[in-house]
Amino acid sequence: MDKTLEIVKTVKAVLEDKKGEDIDILDISGVSVVADYFVVASATNINQLDAMKDEVEERLYKDYSLGPKNVEGKRGSTWILLDYGDVIVHLFTREDRAFYDLERIWKDGKKIEL
Repeated sequence: MDKTLEIVKTVKAVLEDKKGEDIDILDISGVSVVADYFVVASATNINQLDAMKDEVEERLYKDYSLGPKNVEGKRGSTWILLDYGDVIVHLFTREDRAFYDLERIWKDGKKIEL
């Protein structure tokens, strides 16, 4: 398995451990140069959202010496984006996820199961 998919699997495992909901993995490599994968997950509240973000950052640094190239959204935000180059992690509150509906916007990407 290539390193990018390993990173995606790690992110998914971290989000599952933190009780993230509706975790979707979108392969957008065929439709965008922005990234190869989006990992999208929901949190029930802002505190959980912050905990998910912190754990993803800690784990990817620990396991891969990888830090995000960019982070959008601060502590207390309802949408946090972690840009790891080929992998972009989108963390939302349930309400914001429904409002922005990234899966609809990126419907030409393939939803994959790992």
